[in-house]
Amino acid sequence: MTRVTAFTAGFDAPGSRFRIRQFIEPLAQLDVAVVERWGLGAYPPAHVWTWPLWLPGALAARFPGVIASHAGDVTLFQRELLSTVATLECLTRRPRVLDVDDAIWLNREGRSARRLANWCDLVICGNSYIAEHFSRWNSSIALLPTAVDTDRYTPRASAGDTAPVIGWIGTSSNLPYLEAIEPALSAVLDARPTATVLVVSDREPRLQTLRPGRWRFTPWSPEREVADIQSMTVGLMPLANTPWAHGKCSFKMLTYMACAVPVVVSPVGMNVDVLADGEMGVAAVTTAEWVDALCDLLDSAGVRRAMGREGRRVAEERFSVRVLAPRFAALIKGVARP
Repeated sequence: MTRVTAFTAGFDAPGSRFRIRQFIEPLAQLDVAVVERWGLGAYPPAHVWTWPLWLPGALAARFPGVIASHAGDVTLFQRELLSTVATLECLTRRPRVLDVDDAIWLNREGRSARRLANWCDLVICGNSYIAEHFSRWNSSIALLPTAVDTDRYTPRASAGDTAPVIGWIGTSSNLPYLEAIEPALSAVLDARPTATVLVVSDREPRLQTLRPGRWRFTPWSPEREVADIQSMTVGLMPLANTPWAHGKCSFKMLTYMACAVPVVVSPVGMNVDVLADGEMGVAAVTTAEWVDALCDLLDSAGVRRAMGREGRRVAEERFSVRVLAPRFAALIKGVARP
């Protein structure tokens, strides 16, 4: 059994949940035992004046894990132990693995990301854009997309005769991407009077032009997230064409696909690669393209069903936990060998 000490960003952090925690049981069946450690979390509190109090406490909370790593075989990081600052990572047990699903080198001019990559023996990257950047600092690079649990994210049993729902799910840090396409959503709701917009997040979005009653906000919860996606007629993944957005690993898109929900997405970064795998959705850039794509899908149940089936197939065959867990296990065991 290969023993892994995994330092993650926190209990509710999406990267922790989907790139580490959901693999713990499948990896155990492949003789890789993962112990997750998140301390007080990797991110500082919102109020800057509390940082001098938070920093020593956060470091102290991480220190037992640093010591415990020496009883294992591999140490795994998702980013710095404390956001954007390299601290105790070099004191952990080698070999070390860095698992990255965001463009973290954009913080602090990449100094901490570069140091962390230099301290690691392998960097696992969520997409090719991330891999291209980290290959400057580490010659041992592997690609592993963020996996979706297709046994949990499943199509709803029956579509029924329900009013169409245009849906978006994600953390509040990504709400600006949704808010940027509000003019398109407003136009679609004007053109399709029975449609509504559903937003699932940890914070309500700032949507100024959508009329009350035509959209609703549902607080995210792990118990309801699958049912919320299943209730969608079309899933949205808008992005800005920025370096940070290019580091996104399309997980939102993959959850829609696993639930057989057709997608309309920005052709940015990994979204382009996923769209190339099959006819599961439409790319949109301009407001007119978003309006046309959404209206066309809302008007054609047959196209939606076909795209939903194709999305589900691609999710199962290329991005499922079942498919990616053996690859993850092989990477861990490979770096653990003397």
